[in-house]
Amino acid sequence: MKTGRFNPLVVVVVLGVVNCAFVSPPTEQMAVSRTAVEDAQRADAIEYAPVELRDAQAKLSKATEAMARDDNARARRLAEEAEVDARLAENKARTANARATAAELQEGLRLLRRALHLTTN
Repeated sequence: MKTGRFNPLVVVVVLGVVNCAFVSPPTEQMAVSRTAVEDAQRADAIEYAPVELRDAQAKLSKATEAMARDDNARARRLAEEAEVDARLAENKARTANARATAAELQEGLRLLRRALHLTTN
């Protein structure tokens, strides 16, 4: 048996275990994710991006559960994913709202043009 040598695999495993043991709770990321979900809800994502909003809510719930079990690495990952899903839902909802508003404006302009055309003839 050789002494003074170390097995790199053992070092990697030990570092991984130590790293997992010292991952701090993702409280700030959880707050950011909650805010993102709330923003998406206020943007009418339930109507325009229900799948993405539901995904964000589910991941945030799983992140909360993971955090309660002190599985902070998983909680952080899920919270980050929840934030991304919520931001996507919010953006899809805002885009849909903008399109609906643009369509209403276009229709209003069409009616104004028609009215102007009728009054000039």
